[in-house]
Amino acid sequence: MTKTETLTVKEIKEEAERKTCPLQKALYYTEGFLAGPMCGRCFPCSFGSYEARIRLMDIVEGRGSEEDIAAISRIAEDMLISSLCKKGKDTAGFILEWIDSGVFREHTDGKCRDMECKAFIEYRIIPEKCIMCGKCKDVCGDKAIFGKRKKKYEAGAVPYEIRQKRCTKCGECREECPVEAIIVVGIHEDAAVKV
Repeated sequence: MTKTETLTVKEIKEEAERKTCPLQKALYYTEGFLAGPMCGRCFPCSFGSYEARIRLMDIVEGRGSEEDIAAISRIAEDMLISSLCKKGKDTAGFILEWIDSGVFREHTDGKCRDMECKAFIEYRIIPEKCIMCGKCKDVCGDKAIFGKRKKKYEAGAVPYEIRQKRCTKCGECREECPVEAIIVVGIHEDAAVKV
């Protein structure tokens, strides 16, 4: 969302609902609210929204803690009671909808069940499925994929590999792979489990 783009609360909610991860939904909704419909006239809403956004961002980026969850819950409850307009109350309600679901705690434990938060996922190539065509390497703008195309006359070719420190998790390699050898897994999962 650009700063010049101003959406209504209804439009922000519709866009947020398109995401699968509840934290991504809450973060998108909060950022959209701050970018447009928030008037900034009441302290609990304006200050609370900014603080909630910072804490949601920390959780989504893998730096979150139990303290962040407690703070977001307190902020949203205060906004629900003290905001002067319906927009602020709706924002608080949207955040509170997910607080008790356990998904916030999963994120602080390093997991995103919806595989949408980039801090908690990795793209991996299944060696047994890789045909070494090189299409993934060609499309990777980050130069995160290493390997060499298989040639008919060579033996002992090694499948491609994704270097995680370079990968920005854009997903282009996965879309390009003709044999679906690239999978998305949680950072703590063993790729062999997903084969």
